[in-house]
Amino acid sequence: MKLPPNTKFVLIGDSITDAGRDPSGEATPWGAPGHGRGYVGLIEAWIGATRPADHIRLINRGTGGHTVRDLKNRWQTDVLDLKPDWVSIMIGVNDVWRQYDTPLRPEGHVLIDEYTRTLEELVTRTRPHVKGLVLATPFLIEGHRGDAMRKTMDAYSDVVRTLAKKHDAVFVDIQGAFDEVLVHTHPMTLAWDRIHPNTTGHMIIARAFLKALGAL
Repeated sequence: MKLPPNTKFVLIGDSITDAGRDPSGEATPWGAPGHGRGYVGLIEAWIGATRPADHIRLINRGTGGHTVRDLKNRWQTDVLDLKPDWVSIMIGVNDVWRQYDTPLRPEGHVLIDEYTRTLEELVTRTRPHVKGLVLATPFLIEGHRGDAMRKTMDAYSDVVRTLAKKHDAVFVDIQGAFDEVLVHTHPMTLAWDRIHPNTTGHMIIARAFLKALGAL
């Protein structure tokens, strides 16, 4: 596994990372949401159940509705000030989605040039201060690659793939993980809006992360 013992691992993103987390974004022993009810909580549960001696600390810094523009505004406090050993970034869904669900509000659209420039700025600011970096693709739970929003999301995923290679980051192909499952099932069995996964969808994301980190 790429995460060594005693790692502090910050995972930042939008509502998919947030998933109803506790404000602290950390595990709690009294039944509070802690890491949330999504993939971060599932990753934490797997590590806690299979590698308890490693004492790996996960901190969830997902915030619903955020784009890469929002991440930039809170990067110092939500990432760098925490002095993490590893950082994971999964962002882009809202950057694309706003172009389709609110097409008449262009001020909320993060087009691909801004997305690329801002994401690389965050990666460049962070890479010298951490031992490891994870970059995960945004996704649309839609198997039809000709769908307009899916085509745009794929372009943003290609940006993530390129930056991961350029900056020696662990690449997590979340879109590819969903595509493998969508061969056998309809998107609505995983997410009613093709964006916010149910528990099975979050397990698909968690499994992709764990595989990329060498845990599976």
